[in-house]
Amino acid sequence: MSRDVAAETAEWPVALAGVTESVVTTLGPNGLWNAAALGLRAGDRVTARTWGNTRTRRNFHRRGEGYVQFVDDPVAFADAALSIVEREEPILESATAWARVTVEPVDTGTDGETDWEEWTLQPVEAAIERETVPTIDRGFGAVVEATVAASRLEVDEYDERELRDRLAYCASVVDRAGGPREREALERVREHSAW
Repeated sequence: MSRDVAAETAEWPVALAGVTESVVTTLGPNGLWNAAALGLRAGDRVTARTWGNTRTRRNFHRRGEGYVQFVDDPVAFADAALSIVEREEPILESATAWARVTVEPVDTGTDGETDWEEWTLQPVEAAIERETVPTIDRGFGAVVEATVAASRLEVDEYDERELRDRLAYCASVVDRAGGPREREALERVREHSAW
């Protein structure tokens, strides 16, 4: 059962610090919600960058909004980070909390040969779907790091050997410290990338 967070105040449903990994869903022209990983940078204004001409970037421009979700399932995160996930509903089953946000582009640039765009995100509605006792799972953290390395494998600006070494290290952490969902998520990273 979800508990609405005071919509009038447009507060984030969770505390943000540093870069918080999330999954964002944006409505595409096909009427489906596309899920993608999105790192939220905390500050006076919460910002995020889209890299390349992604569905998220195009949908942000088309709609000016999306649903930022905080998930506790490494498989859902890995799929969103490295594959095309489209759904009929905006909220994922694995979302423990979410915020419907409006977005505004504030900066653009190029890193190597990849264009990026920076956005501010402002919550306009939020809910906590379920409260959980926080745990620190090294396996989940390794899956997140593996998705970052895997997404850069075919980008010329990155050293492929270094990325493959990082992926091997992440796999060893998952093997030692992860559970079944982390192991499945790591297999998804392999399936969805050039690893």
